[in-house]
Amino acid sequence: MATLPPPIAEITAQDAAFEIRLETVPPLTSDTESQNIIGQPRAMQALKMGLSIVSDGYNIFVSGEAGTGKKTAITLATSEFLKDRKHLKDIVYVHNFNNPKVPVSITFPPGSGRAFSQDMEEFSATCFNELAPLIKEGRLGMDDLKSIAQPLLSPLLARWKEGKPHFFLSQIELDLTRHLYLFTRDDFSSKDLHSFLLRYSVNILVDHTHTQTRPLIFEDHPTFANLFGSLETTREESKEFNLPFLSIQSGSLLEAAGGYLVINAHEMFTVEGLYEALKRFLSTKALVIQNNAKSESSQSGIRPEPVELTVKVIIIGTPEVYEHLCEQDSEFTQLFKVSCEFDYSMPMNEENIEGTVQFLQRKAQCEHLLSVDISAFRELLRYSALIAENREELSTQLALLADLLREADYWAHEHGENTITSHSVNRAIEAREYIGSLSEARIQNEIAKGEVNITLSGYKTGVVNGLAVIDLGSVSFGTPAVISATVAPGSEGIVNIEHEAGLSGEIHDKGLLILEGYLRKKYARTFPLSIYSGICFEQSYGEVDGDSASSSELYALLSAIGELPVKQYIAVTGSVNQMGELQPVGGINEKIIGFYRVCKALGNVKHPTVVIPYQNVRNLILPSEIIDAIAAREFHIYPVRTIDEGMSVLTDRPSGERNQKGQFPVDSFNRVIENRLKHLYELSRPQS
Repeated sequence: MATLPPPIAEITAQDAAFEIRLETVPPLTSDTESQNIIGQPRAMQALKMGLSIVSDGYNIFVSGEAGTGKKTAITLATSEFLKDRKHLKDIVYVHNFNNPKVPVSITFPPGSGRAFSQDMEEFSATCFNELAPLIKEGRLGMDDLKSIAQPLLSPLLARWKEGKPHFFLSQIELDLTRHLYLFTRDDFSSKDLHSFLLRYSVNILVDHTHTQTRPLIFEDHPTFANLFGSLETTREESKEFNLPFLSIQSGSLLEAAGGYLVINAHEMFTVEGLYEALKRFLSTKALVIQNNAKSESSQSGIRPEPVELTVKVIIIGTPEVYEHLCEQDSEFTQLFKVSCEFDYSMPMNEENIEGTVQFLQRKAQCEHLLSVDISAFRELLRYSALIAENREELSTQLALLADLLREADYWAHEHGENTITSHSVNRAIEAREYIGSLSEARIQNEIAKGEVNITLSGYKTGVVNGLAVIDLGSVSFGTPAVISATVAPGSEGIVNIEHEAGLSGEIHDKGLLILEGYLRKKYARTFPLSIYSGICFEQSYGEVDGDSASSSELYALLSAIGELPVKQYIAVTGSVNQMGELQPVGGINEKIIGFYRVCKALGNVKHPTVVIPYQNVRNLILPSEIIDAIAAREFHIYPVRTIDEGMSVLTDRPSGERNQKGQFPVDSFNRVIENRLKHLYELSRPQS
């Protein structure tokens, strides 16, 4: 006889209840500059290191979930580096007298680019004033031209006596004399002269005359034009007199010269070839301004001189994008040597609780919301733990908490209240659930009408109610899902019907393979495993993935093998390994709440029960309605460690342990299953 193990203890209402202890609300500092990023020490350290190192390749990839404060962190981290202006420079383009299709780039110290441009504007204006009357009277000669140009150019050459500015100025007198034939034409007008003198103007692309800090540019809509600049112009005179330097438009890379450029990875990868072009710039440090090869432009053939830039590039993306780039692009880790990953949760300690509360206080103050009661902060912190799916952690997605605070403010106003309280927060949560519960209500209605064939009473063999989570955009909810298994003699093993139908993901496929390993390890020690079993999610028409149903599938399979009826008012979830040990799963709260609501909608379910992995107890953050039901013994939750414990709950039979002879006790379900597998093997053997 099997020795009955001690009964598996179900979770009490006291164990299931969860509250945040917040005795006082920390005072909100008036110094907004003192705010910092909460719960991201690793990310902030990586950012600081990446921003401090100026060597090649130390660009930064920032990854993490939306709402974790990545942009704010970048702004705060760069603030201590922005005061260093030594890398700033003005960037201009001027006419190339030898090859107009290759405009000349010139860099200046901050403010000098504007000064050079003003000098050239004054030069052109004076030239116009002195040349126009002579051209109009038709008496402009070579000597006149030189006598006008030389006095104007001499002080400019003395002022700009080095580098490209001096060379540009030195070519102007020769350029004027070469075009004397234009000025002496009968049809050459003052308007033509004005257009001609544009060749001596300056196209300023970057002007730091009044800049006090290094630039921090967020490029949320990267395109070739927005990032690298473009060659576009509506000025007809620039075309007529072959002045393509006037067509050059700056992009965010030029604007960020000497500072930092932050790029949205998702948007960047929507533009074909943009990432490859960015890599070329990062490898050469030289910016080539040109139109996208696929764009139609009248400026074809123009290639401005490259500009050497010092820019620290920061890309914001998801962990999946970072992993993909590391695997698929051999150059990526050489160009982005710093990985800055933002965590989705943080420890629930005093520092992080205070930081979260102060963040919410600051939002309420800045957006002129109602004052927030301490009970509201407790409920908001509880919701934060719910998002993190852990009683010992808080969510770092503070943007989600700010949204809930705004909605609580709305409901407080709707009910004529002067303060945001826990009731306001709970009303906001209930409103969210109501607004997003249309699909959930339809499924519950289909179950109640019998359109979805789920039995929540009595016993069945080979049929188990699993728990699934359905994600619809920002809404997710749990619902029971019927899992069935059939068994017959054969050698095919376990057939995943979802896989055969093309509806099974890779992780789900792996979970099914683990079940076969469990059967061999647990039972088929002295004989071959010889079964043909089909496992199916009934009335499921979409893709099934994940391994959170693997324990449910194993329960159904063991029930079918041993012909052991299992209770239908129990829903189960959990991942399992080949040793038969339960492993935690995600979405545990949604699954329990979903099953509770289905049972409540039906109204006649006796002893509704959920079996979960014991590790998931720390993830339980359940609504008060379910806590009250547990206290009234109207709802039950059993945490189990092994498949044996779960089967004991489902069948009310002992599992039994092997004795010294290696045999299970006669009345144990393990003995029944093992004997049945032996019988299937005998039936599968070829008859002599």
